[in-house]
Amino acid sequence: MQYIEGLKAYHGRRRTAVTLGKFDGLHRGHEKLIEKVTECAKAEEIESVVCSFNMLPFFESLSIERKILMTKEEQRRRLEERVDYLVDCPFTREFSMMPAEIFIRDVLAGLFHAAYVVVGTDFCFGHEKKGTVHMLREYEKKYDYQLIVIEKEKYHDRVISSTYTKEALSRGDIPLANYLLGYPYTILGVVEHGRQLGRTLGFPTLNVAPESHKIMPPNGVYAVRVHVDGAVYNGIGNVGVKPTVTESNRILVESYLFDYHGDAYGKEVAIELYEFRRPEQKFSDIQEMKACIDRDIEYGKQYFNKVQKKGFTGNIFL
Repeated sequence: MQYIEGLKAYHGRRRTAVTLGKFDGLHRGHEKLIEKVTECAKAEEIESVVCSFNMLPFFESLSIERKILMTKEEQRRRLEERVDYLVDCPFTREFSMMPAEIFIRDVLAGLFHAAYVVVGTDFCFGHEKKGTVHMLREYEKKYDYQLIVIEKEKYHDRVISSTYTKEALSRGDIPLANYLLGYPYTILGVVEHGRQLGRTLGFPTLNVAPESHKIMPPNGVYAVRVHVDGAVYNGIGNVGVKPTVTESNRILVESYLFDYHGDAYGKEVAIELYEFRRPEQKFSDIQEMKACIDRDIEYGKQYFNKVQKKGFTGNIFL
C-alpha cells in the first residue's frame, strides 16, 4: 500500500475504485465500504483507493478541540496490504469551499480516474455539503464512473458510527466499543522511561503516552493485550495519571505484562483494551496500592483464562 499525504501528492494514472469519508476508527460500517472497493478493484484489475478526510486541521482552524478514535499511523497500519492507496486528505477551509461538481470533476474523475465510487447512504461533499449520493448518481455518465451506495451497518437498530463508538468508550463499555469497531480498541505508542516504581514492587510496567488527539476511555484499570516485537502478551493496564505516586496530569497507559521479561524502552507497541476493571484511585500508601494491583493481576489472569477457554483469539495489530 502507498500512503499519500495530501491530494496533490497523488499521481496515480490507472482507473480506480475509490471510497471517501472520515474513516475515524475504521469501524464495521467503514469495513463494508473498503470490502466493496477491494472487490471491485480485484474484479476489474484496477487500483483500490481509500481517501480519508482528516478533520483535525479544520477544527484547529476554528480553535475547536476534537478527539479521534484513530491516529493517522493507526489508520495506516490497519489498511496496510489491504488497499493500493491510502490518501490522507487534510480537510482545510479551502478544501471545504470546493463546489460539489468541481469535486466530482477534479477529484473523483480528474485525480482518481474513478471507475467505481463507493460511499454510504449519507455521504456528503462539496461546499455547504451540497453534494449527495443523488448528485453522484446524476453525474455518473458525464464523468464515466459507476456509483455504489452501501447501506449502513447497524447494531440493535442503531447505525454503527464513530459517534456511537465514542459514546461506548466514554463510559468504559469496552466490549461494545470493540464490537462496533470489529477489533480491539488500540493505542499505538513508544515505551518511555517511568519512575520504575513497578519494577521495585515486582511488576515492571511499560509506559506509553497516547497521542494528544486520541480519545481515551475513563481513567482506570483494564484487561489488555500488548504487541511487542511481533509477539502478543496478556496483561493489565492503567489509563490515567497515577495519583498515588505523581501530581502530574499527563495521561499515560501503564501496562504490566504477565509473561514478558524483555526491555521494551524506545520500542513501538500496540495496546489493545478488552474490559474495564475498576476506576483509577489514589491510595493512602504504596503497600495499599501494591495489594490492589495484586488483585488486579489476578483478575487479569482469570479474565484471559476465561476467554481462552471460549476459543478467543486476539487481533494482530502490528
